[in-house]
Amino acid sequence: MSNTSRLTIAAVLVTLLSGCASQNPYDNQGQQSSGGMSKTAKYGGLGALAGAVAGAAINHDNRGKGALIGAAVAGAAGAGYGYYVDKQEEELRRSMQGTGVEVQRQGDTIQLIMPGNITFATDSADIASSFYTPLNNLAGSFRQYNQNSIEIVGHTDSTGSAAYNQDLSERRARSVAGILTAGGVAQNRITTAGRGASQPVASNDTVAGRAQNRRVQILITPTR
Repeated sequence: MSNTSRLTIAAVLVTLLSGCASQNPYDNQGQQSSGGMSKTAKYGGLGALAGAVAGAAINHDNRGKGALIGAAVAGAAGAGYGYYVDKQEEELRRSMQGTGVEVQRQGDTIQLIMPGNITFATDSADIASSFYTPLNNLAGSFRQYNQNSIEIVGHTDSTGSAAYNQDLSERRARSVAGILTAGGVAQNRITTAGRGASQPVASNDTVAGRAQNRRVQILITPTR
């Protein structure tokens, strides 16, 4: 079957099965339907079914992978961005397991916290050689789940001058961004920033606290 035919079939399937979710999918995501099932679950399930079939039809070389990604994308259309970010969170937790990267979720925002001791050498913006693999895995996840924006923010402890720490935090954020874009993540999705020592999460009076403050955060938010 030609690619054009697959795309046509996929479009029809998504339209038929997702048609009942024609309202803005971001509205009333938690509202219950008359049968007790939330609209998010109902429409998300229908959308995911359509997407799974469509994804398998399009990606004939790897139907399983095509179905999974198609389900996530179409589910988001049917149930709101929350469904999509659920799937992305699940994938990120799997790919970051055992790396030392912490995955947090608040609403529709996913936050990755990368401690400085695993990402950079002391007083350096060069990525540690042992951290290239986790970052490449992260790039792969971002390529699959590409319906959001990525903000990379560097932080330091309070050792040194404010100007030096600001510069170091910015360079570290750019280093992480460079690995992700080299791994195929679209550059227009990524922004970088440095906060220096201005946003500590622990006391800078102790060795342990300073270690916590030296970190890189990645914030994954809906594209507006």
